[in-house]
Amino acid sequence: MPSLFRRKRLMTVLIGFIILVALIGFSMRDRSELSVPEKFLQDSVGWVQTVFHSPVQLVDNAYQNIQDMLNVYEQNEVLKTRLDEYKGLIQENQQVENDNQELRDTLDKTESMRDYTPIQGTVIARSSDRWFEQMTINKGEEHGVEKDMAVITSEGMVGKIESAGAFHSNVQLLSGFDESNKISSWVVREDEDNAFGLIEGYDSESGRLLLEGISLDEELEEGDVVMSSGMGGVFPSDLRIGTVEEVENDRSGLTKTAYVEPFADLFDISHVMVVDRDMQTVSEEELEEGDDQ
Repeated sequence: MPSLFRRKRLMTVLIGFIILVALIGFSMRDRSELSVPEKFLQDSVGWVQTVFHSPVQLVDNAYQNIQDMLNVYEQNEVLKTRLDEYKGLIQENQQVENDNQELRDTLDKTESMRDYTPIQGTVIARSSDRWFEQMTINKGEEHGVEKDMAVITSEGMVGKIESAGAFHSNVQLLSGFDESNKISSWVVREDEDNAFGLIEGYDSESGRLLLEGISLDEELEEGDVVMSSGMGGVFPSDLRIGTVEEVENDRSGLTKTAYVEPFADLFDISHVMVVDRDMQTVSEEELEEGDDQ
């Protein structure tokens, strides 16, 4: 019996092997079409692959989109950084050009002021609580600066020396002037004599200087130029101050008040000139040469 059982089992294995080889050979031969079982198996595998392929493809696409978004974000950050740097360079270049232009204007103004002794200075500080009234420059008594000397820019007068140290000085701006700081002035008019007035204050609301004490008989027009007269011995003459914008009678009704727009920007000052109120004296040799001629 055991021998018969082993023979049957061996026969079964042999028959199965023969069938397997036959199937392999049958499947490997060239055929025009697949059998029904093969078609069923192929379609089943295809459907399974389709079911798993779609979510895998979706996840892969989502990952790729996220990766692309991250790359775009990084590129945008780099571009923004470079753009900020570019804007900074433009602003820095513009500031350098403005400083150069201001220095050129100051130099031209210095060369044109032959009757006075200008002392060039740079603004180094402005007090936060008195921004509209004072500033500090890098010139002092060791450079010839004295109290009450006029301070100007290439555009016009901006104030006077309030106090002078050895190497630095405080400047009182025209916007901080009041009745105790008067500037004797002329209003220059075409085809008429100059009209006299006193700069005695500053209108903070309109940002204009107040020219007081103008005679009622004087007719001023918008655009008339206001310059220092030199009377009083404090400020030199012919320093540009501003232009007349509006004229009205004062409260007493005895004189007129003119609102004067300053030539210089009182709130954007970098370089100044301190003007010695004493004219340059002519040397004895120049006088002798003039006499000989």
